[in-house]
Amino acid sequence: MNKYILSGFLCAIVLIVNAQSNSNYWQQHVDYTMDIDMNIENYQYKGTQKLVYTNNSPDELNVVFYHLYPNAFQPNSEMYQHYKNLPDPDKRFVKNVLNISNLKPEEQGFIKVNSLKQNKKEVQYEVIGTILKVYLNSPIMPYQSVQFDMDFLGQVPVQTRRSGRNNKEGVALSMAQWYPKMAEYDIEGWHADPYINHEFYGVWGDFDVTIYLDKEYTIGGTGYLQNAQEVGHGYEDPTKPLKLPNGNKLKWHFKAPNVHDFTWAADPNYVHDIKIGPNDVKLHFLYKGDIKNKSDWLLMEEMTVKTMDYFNKLVGEYPYKQYSVIQAGDGGMEYGMCTLITANRTYKSLIGVMQHELAHSWFQFVLASNESKHEWMDEGFTTYIDSKAWSDLVLKTKLENPFEYSYKSYFNVVDLERQEPLSTHVDRYSRERTASSNAYQKGCLFLTQLGYIIGQENLNKTIKKYYSDFQFKHPKPNDIMRTAEKVSGVQLDWYLNEWTQTTHTIDYGIKVVANRSITLERVGRMPMPLDVSVTYIDGTTEEFYIPLRMMLGSKPTSATKIDNWAWTHPTYTFKVSKDIKSVEIDKSKIMADVERKNNFVEIPQ
Repeated sequence: MNKYILSGFLCAIVLIVNAQSNSNYWQQHVDYTMDIDMNIENYQYKGTQKLVYTNNSPDELNVVFYHLYPNAFQPNSEMYQHYKNLPDPDKRFVKNVLNISNLKPEEQGFIKVNSLKQNKKEVQYEVIGTILKVYLNSPIMPYQSVQFDMDFLGQVPVQTRRSGRNNKEGVALSMAQWYPKMAEYDIEGWHADPYINHEFYGVWGDFDVTIYLDKEYTIGGTGYLQNAQEVGHGYEDPTKPLKLPNGNKLKWHFKAPNVHDFTWAADPNYVHDIKIGPNDVKLHFLYKGDIKNKSDWLLMEEMTVKTMDYFNKLVGEYPYKQYSVIQAGDGGMEYGMCTLITANRTYKSLIGVMQHELAHSWFQFVLASNESKHEWMDEGFTTYIDSKAWSDLVLKTKLENPFEYSYKSYFNVVDLERQEPLSTHVDRYSRERTASSNAYQKGCLFLTQLGYIIGQENLNKTIKKYYSDFQFKHPKPNDIMRTAEKVSGVQLDWYLNEWTQTTHTIDYGIKVVANRSITLERVGRMPMPLDVSVTYIDGTTEEFYIPLRMMLGSKPTSATKIDNWAWTHPTYTFKVSKDIKSVEIDKSKIMADVERKNNFVEIPQ
């Protein structure tokens, strides 16, 4: 039987079995085998790629798309034009990005496809900026696997954004988004977005990557090194003899199962440390031997072990057996089983960036939402757990609000009247500041306020169940909402709609307090349940909880639960049993109320 027919038959069986539990769920699969020969004289690399693509969808595919990310680092690219025309380009990168227009040919990035075959037959293709469109010789039928074979030539650009050579700290190679990468196809269709600068969405698969590089260089990155005794550089087993080959180049062979990207970095002066993390995860640290803050770096290594353990308990276990923190790149950026991070930082900055990038391993490299359409589900949720880790592990003091910066950032965007919905495609924001604040800060507040709505204990359970249920499944916004509904028993579609698809704001106020009667008003468009604290003249305090009627339920609380509030009603009145000294709405300040001045009233005595 033809191996592609056999593969398709086996995939069909798997899908039929899976359909018994979820008839609507499917996702594509890729297997990459790549051989890369890097020339450090001209920073070009020759590559061969065998890609076995399995169409698990019910659709017949007549075209496929690849990402050619390095093509963004050329004059007049879409990335260059995007930043050139933004009113507030990111100050960290604007100088470098705008310099794309001045890159000499030998400094630019590119991937040139020399040949491409579908099932051993040449196939037509077209390069459209950072996208390769492939016109298939024959359609890929549902549940069928096909093989694409490609020869390509790549050039590493001068370090500009994420990927590049000779970064500001002298690291030779930061190889991120460096190979022809199959675009994702899901229930929404193809996601062949041009590379503008923002983040990524990839197909789950297995990578088998062999890199030939001058023997002085040490490589770190995604996957498990298969031939440690042949390369040395601190990876080998000291109890076994090295088998270093003759010649000027070493062959580095990595395998990475069930990931959606492959990243590596290399330098001739890397120091390589190894620590054992929770569940025997091997933690690799690669950094240049001449860094000025080596003592801080070594403290960061210890904190990485503690932080991984913290996230395991908060979210769920890290599923791989290695993770690498590598001095490289242009700031801090997460990748499969690794992060690239610049090292010349203060201790706090080094720890903070490490914790944030490590946190991505749960939300971006295990859950892997579409970052182009729902970047907040990665950056925001990552910000939520890294803020908790910073508070609990670094400061070691109980902050009243570990997410204070997220609230300030969100309020600032509101005050400047520059809001755009969280559902905005990340490349389409009119301002970089709004895009960033939405993804990191408003996305974080989605979870903090979810805890306000359903209760903190239910939020903790929701995060764990969400991670457990949607590992390796590309969850969408509805998935986190439905998970919270199942945990809490309340209806939350209104919350998902209001917070992510509109720019409505929360603003509740105390309208009238008189004769043991309290009247509240909803000033903003977004409805919420309310916690109200009433202090009486005798010095006692009573907590009240007002559910939102649309919830069709309520959170667990020790407060006095009173009648629900329908969102259509602009005011709400309730009575208390004693004379009132003061009233406060949401004394926890977890609700993102944009005008807190009307949240507190003290009655003159």
